[in-house]
Amino acid sequence: MDAVTLARWQFGITTVYHYLFVPITIAMSMLVAILQTVWVKTGQDRFLQLTKFFGKLFLINFALGIVTGIVQEFQFGMNWSDYSRFVGDVFGAPLAFEALIAFFFESTFIGLWIFGWDKLPKKIHAGCMWMVALGTVLSAYFILAANSWMQHPVGYRINEESGRAELTDFLLVLTQDTTLVVVFHTLTAAFLAGGAFLTGIAAIHLRRGKHIPVMRTSLRLGLVTLVVSGLLTAVSGDRLSKVMFEQQPMKMAAAEALWETEAPAPFSVFAYGDVDKGHNTVAVQIPGLLSFLAHSDLETAVPGINDVNKAEQEKYGPGDYRPNIPVAYWGFRWMIGFGMTSFAVGLAGLYLTRRKRWLAPGLRTTEDEVPRLALTRTRELGPTLTGWYWRVAVFTVGFPLIASSWGWIFTEMGRQPWVVYGVLRTEDAVSPGTTQAEVIISMSVFTLLYAALAVVEVRLLAKYVKAGPPELTDSDLNPPTSIGGHDDADADRPMAFSY
Repeated sequence: MDAVTLARWQFGITTVYHYLFVPITIAMSMLVAILQTVWVKTGQDRFLQLTKFFGKLFLINFALGIVTGIVQEFQFGMNWSDYSRFVGDVFGAPLAFEALIAFFFESTFIGLWIFGWDKLPKKIHAGCMWMVALGTVLSAYFILAANSWMQHPVGYRINEESGRAELTDFLLVLTQDTTLVVVFHTLTAAFLAGGAFLTGIAAIHLRRGKHIPVMRTSLRLGLVTLVVSGLLTAVSGDRLSKVMFEQQPMKMAAAEALWETEAPAPFSVFAYGDVDKGHNTVAVQIPGLLSFLAHSDLETAVPGINDVNKAEQEKYGPGDYRPNIPVAYWGFRWMIGFGMTSFAVGLAGLYLTRRKRWLAPGLRTTEDEVPRLALTRTRELGPTLTGWYWRVAVFTVGFPLIASSWGWIFTEMGRQPWVVYGVLRTEDAVSPGTTQAEVIISMSVFTLLYAALAVVEVRLLAKYVKAGPPELTDSDLNPPTSIGGHDDADADRPMAFSY
């Protein structure tokens, strides 16, 4: 492989790995804030237990996300210096806002939240987590604005003397339709991951008959989050497909392996084709559905890969403007498949837990009943639907993360051969002095480092998930009423993990 391909592999590996932490960070900051606010309003102990429990898991994920995200910045100078030189004036602006405003904002308030349990009144302390949640959303917004500019560059001009892109309308970069719809879709998908996180962890404990009152609350919140965010993800995805068709018709055609222009255009359920010959040999299709996704009607034509490729050759010059069709096609399906499976798990969970039915059809449990009896009844009934549900719910933790990863792979691979669509090709963006050996060494180091961090992440999460919600102390149940907190003998007690 040449240096360009190796640089793309390295950026892809580090980006996908980093993005595994991002959806959970976005969603859990908001969900922890909701749990803590409910505790402040109701005073019910189980909400404080859930706040501390999931707050600790959130902090583990947040820390690993920061560590892995820093590497992204270095790669722009290491492997993509020509890209940085050409678009730095534009691309750097939203990234600077993300660092100077959003990241510092959330970092400040997350520090107050970690160290403020015995120092701040509970309303102010809960407000700190809401500020953290706001900071994570702002951080995502600015980063997605930068990426959206790569998908649909606006608000800039090319300086012919310097050969660089220069920013002319920063507000347009932040508010163009690509940015807004991508932010909407990314946030809803993040809450799909957060809902699966709550549901899966609750299922682990409920299946074992442990922490029933607390984990039932977690399960219900997780299931509701899965269903609501699943619906919103589908709505935002539909809007994104229409924007994608308008701005990047090749990506839409590649997502469906649609080689020739058709009216009405079918949605491909399954296809196997010959990329070199430019056609499918096997295709299972739903007539007219692709036309609806692109235009909201069942009759309009959708341009095929071959026609779009010819049009782009006429516009941009000789070359092959087709992305990797199999990756785009299957990445699009795996994104939808795993995402909608998570939504289905949420729907099934809400149905199965109606009227306090938790473990088996016809079996009701309350907080005062012994959960082991219910678990035994389930086993006697054999592999019932609810018996299998706990196992499925545990695996659901990973489904939205897989969907998000393939969504980003599709988004970036479907844009190829452009790094900035219609402006800068990927082959022209790589650092001119970078050699194959240099990229191989750095990619190997990063991959090994990330593998080690993955072990740390999994072991830490497993340790604290297995421990379950913490027992509350007198200090937890009697938070300070003024800033400064408890000034008694426990002021100098050593901190446990995170608080």
